[in-house]
Formats: sequence, structure tokens, C-alpha cells
Amino acid sequence: MKLIWLFFSVMFVIGTDTFLLSPLLPLLQDQFHVSTDLSGWMVSAYALGYALFALAAGPISDRFNRKTVMLSGLAGFILSTFLCGIAPSFAAMCAFRFAAGISAAFVTPQIWASIPVIVHPSKVLKSMGIATAGLAASQMLGLPIGGFLASFTWHTPFFVLSAGSLVLLFILAAAMPDIRPAEAAAHRSSLVSPYRELFSLPKTSMILLAYFLFQTGNFATFSFLGTWLFADYHLTVSQIGAAMLVLGLGNMLGSLIGSKIASKLGTYNTLISGMLLMGALYFSLPFFPNLLIVEASFFLTFFIAGIIFPLMMGIFQSISPNARGTIASLSNAAMYAGTTVGTCLAGFLYQNTHHFGAVTAFTAILFVLSMALYQTSRKNKPQAAGFHVKSTS
Repeated sequence: MKLIWLFFSVMFVIGTDTFLLSPLLPLLQDQFHVSTDLSGWMVSAYALGYALFALAAGPISDRFNRKTVMLSGLAGFILSTFLCGIAPSFAAMCAFRFAAGISAAFVTPQIWASIPVIVHPSKVLKSMGIATAGLAASQMLGLPIGGFLASFTWHTPFFVLSAGSLVLLFILAAAMPDIRPAEAAAHRSSLVSPYRELFSLPKTSMILLAYFLFQTGNFATFSFLGTWLFADYHLTVSQIGAAMLVLGLGNMLGSLIGSKIASKLGTYNTLISGMLLMGALYFSLPFFPNLLIVEASFFLTFFIAGIIFPLMMGIFQSISPNARGTIASLSNAAMYAGTTVGTCLAGFLYQNTHHFGAVTAFTAILFVLSMALYQTSRKNKPQAAGFHVKSTS
């Protein structure tokens, strides 16, 4: 389990970089003199780089030592994050964020793919919850710390994050064992063949689309929470970071106890009901009368997100045990493609309606569509049953 907590740390630094732009967005928008809809590209550039290159990272990682792939990706992440801190223009910032996304695409899929290999099947979901909690901790600690560091200068959070990641790189190199590919995966003829195998399975396309819709809606609202808090509640960057503290706290708690809830309610019952509650909370967010209720909603929304995200990863990993890296990269590509699309559409909606309710309504609609697809995929009994045993043991 010590290695799982190392994975927690990797997810923390990657997650901090992913979510760092939300509280910084108003400051960077002013720094680079860009409009609200254009500022979203500083988030989307990272997501786009990740989404595009994750599709190659998965098959590559299934052919080589996962440790080598992860260390190489983390080294690129450190360099590109440092460059973000010295970006001289909006275009340069987008370019360096794009490079950071490419690097991260070679890191996080190795975590999801390694867990089912290195831990007992009965502890897979719990271990995925711990890794997911690293993302949650980045919201709980990384966001307010980033907001605090940005109160000195906007460059500082990027410099501190790259330095912390460098320390983690050395620890990971010393502690992580070699995880070599199965013989069949190592001898695949091309990068395309794993995808052909995956999409020949009946549930792959449906699960992928359901996850894409969920993440599109999720990041549509999340990416502009900082902008909304600034516009409607007149919070400073450091205050926005503090306000978002409860997001990470709720997400981390949900990630750590989610396996127990799923074992009692069932995987799909937990997933569908959780998405329904999240959609309702997101939709209601702009209409709450004060910041205290908004904070309570933040906590509950991301508590639920912490529960259901490991379930989604488990469903993906149950598709095919011989292409775990490809599956993990495909799921991450779908997430960051959703981030790109969601952020762009949300920026357009927010800019043209001047009301955050247009964004949260868009999120709620996509959640309903995603729930319908997950519910339909549940009817495929052999695959659903296989995952259910893993998630409730």
C-alpha cells in the first residue's frame, strides 16, 4: 500500500496543475488582456494536449515498462510547468499548457493501469479511491495554496509546483518497481490494434461516450467557478482559493469511503444516483441566496464526485485486462476532450448570457444524457457482473 500512497502524490501534483487555473483565471485574464471566452483556452490548451496525446500514450505504455513511461512523462511535466511560470504572453502560456498536458498524458494512465496489477483484486477499488483522493487533495490543498502563492505573483505557483514535482520524480525513480508489459501487448503490430480490439467489444463506445458527456458537463461548470465567484461575490484570487477548499475536502472524503458505499448500494445504483444528485446541485448553484449555502453545495457536490469517479475508472478497467494502459489513456483522453469542449462552450454561454445559470443548466443536461447511457450499458450482464464482483469485494 506504500506504493499506492506514492501514486496519491503523483495524482496530487498532476491534479494541482490541472485545477490551478480555475482560481488564477481572473488574474491571468487581466495579465494577458484577453476576454472571458478566450481566457478559457488557458484551461483548454492543457486539456487538448492531454486528450490528443493520451491516445498514443496508452498503446505505448502497454508495450514498455510503465515505470519508464511514467518517469519520462513526469520529467516533461516538470519542464513545461516551469515554462508556464515564465510565459511572456497569452499565446506562450497556451503553448506551455499544451505541452504540460502532453506530458501528463504519459503519467496518470500508468497509475490506473498499474493498480489492478500490483494490488489484490479485493483492494482494487479502494486503491483507486486512494489515487483519486490525490486529485481531491489537490483541490483541497493545491487550490488554496495556489491562490495564496499567486497573491505574491502569478508566476510563483508554477515554480513551486515544478520544484515539488522534481522531488517526487527522484522518489518515484527509487521506489517504484518495474511493471513490464504482457507478451501479447509487447508484440502488437501497431498503436491502432489495441483500439480495434477495444472497440470490437460491445460496451466500449457507450461507456466512453457516457464518460465524455459527464466530464464535459463537469468541467463546463468547474472551470468558471472562480470567474463566477469573482463576478457575483467579488472575491479576490486568494479568497477564491479559500472558498474552493471545501471542494477538495468533500472530494477526498468521498474518494476514501466510496468503496464502502458502493459495496452496500451496488456499483451502478451508486453511480446513477450520485450523478443525479450532482446534476441537481450544479443546476441550483447560481440560485442559492448566499455564499454559505454555495460552500455547502460545493462540499456535497464534490463529495459525490469523489465517490463515483473511482467507479467510472473501475468500469473502464473491467473492459479488457490485456489493454489496461490503453483503456486508462482512452478514459483520460475522453476526460480532457470533455474539458476542452466543456470549457469552450461554457465560456461562450457565459460571455453571451452573462448568467452562470446557462452554464450549470448545460451541465445538468449532459449529466442526464450520461446517466441514460450508463443505465443502458448496465444491461450488458457479463461485463457489468465482472465489474460488480471487483467493486464490492
